[in-house]
Amino acid sequence: MSIADERILEALQEKESGTPTSLSQDEYVRFSRTHLHQRMKKLERHGLIRFLGNGVYVLTNEGQLYLDGELDAAELEPDDED
Repeated sequence: MSIADERILEALQEKESGTPTSLSQDEYVRFSRTHLHQRMKKLERHGLIRFLGNGVYVLTNEGQLYLDGELDAAELEPDDED
């Protein structure tokens, strides 16, 4: 998990949904749209966020558990390989 990953998860928790573009404009997140898009794809593969379509992502139950300190992200396996 990177700082960007933490900020993405926290922003999605607060806003309930988001896109790489909308999060890149958030003063708290402060990463480029391209970097956020790459990180969000990785978070999705690990089941922490879910893609709804049209660039929109939401936090999953696993993502919430991670933020609550009840899930170790190191134990997550990606859904598919790069």
